[in-house]
Amino acid sequence: MSAIGVLYALLFYTAFLVLIIGVGKKIYQYATVPAPLKIAVTPAPKTKAGVVLRLTKEVVFFASLFRSNKWTWIFGWLFHFCLLLVLLRHLRYFTDPVWFWVDLIQPFGKYAAFGMVAGLAGLWVRRLLVDRVRYITSLSDHLMLALLMGIAITGLGMKYVLHTDIILLKEFAQGLLYFDSSAWKVLPADPFLLLHLTLVIVLMFIFPISKLLHVPGLFFSPTRNQVDNPREKRHISPWATELEAEKNKMQAS
Repeated sequence: MSAIGVLYALLFYTAFLVLIIGVGKKIYQYATVPAPLKIAVTPAPKTKAGVVLRLTKEVVFFASLFRSNKWTWIFGWLFHFCLLLVLLRHLRYFTDPVWFWVDLIQPFGKYAAFGMVAGLAGLWVRRLLVDRVRYITSLSDHLMLALLMGIAITGLGMKYVLHTDIILLKEFAQGLLYFDSSAWKVLPADPFLLLHLTLVIVLMFIFPISKLLHVPGLFFSPTRNQVDNPREKRHISPWATELEAEKNKMQAS
């Protein structure tokens, strides 16, 4: 099955390039789009330290979602927290020796996929049963939830249904990390593993053009990252400053 290993290695490298370039391009776009108005959602912090604290609460605790809808917050936070545990647990495939703190979270990360499925199921039911949410839900939203659900379920399948050779899988993963083409040929041909990897590759390809871009986008949201000081300091966008300088230069000449 060496051809399958080489194929998946090439797909992973391609998907990684698409992911990095696509997300990088989007981050550049977010960073360069002008914000001509002070539109921080009140009550907003009046200092930069307050903005950092506010963003931290949004990223870690989903503070605004908690105030908005408790049920959505429960399922959303559960999914994201369990996803983080799963991702950190996967570091064991890329480190040798495995970092001590990755070893510590193994007992918790092992069951985090169940939390991912529960969280995704709750968010999916919300899109199906809540009228105002169903009205704004598109086919792409359902497909994204199905993709994430498929990744979690196939991961559970490898653990509890058809066990995968973890030793060979780690060798393959480290071969990807260190560009060792000889290790690409050892990828196990287990159906759950191949489907799991295929779905992950698909996710990497579509991430830069999907709604999942709210991950980096949150940090560039003017409603969250602006200091609420319109009375103390006039807000002028960089592009407006450049135009004003150019105008003054022309008048002076």
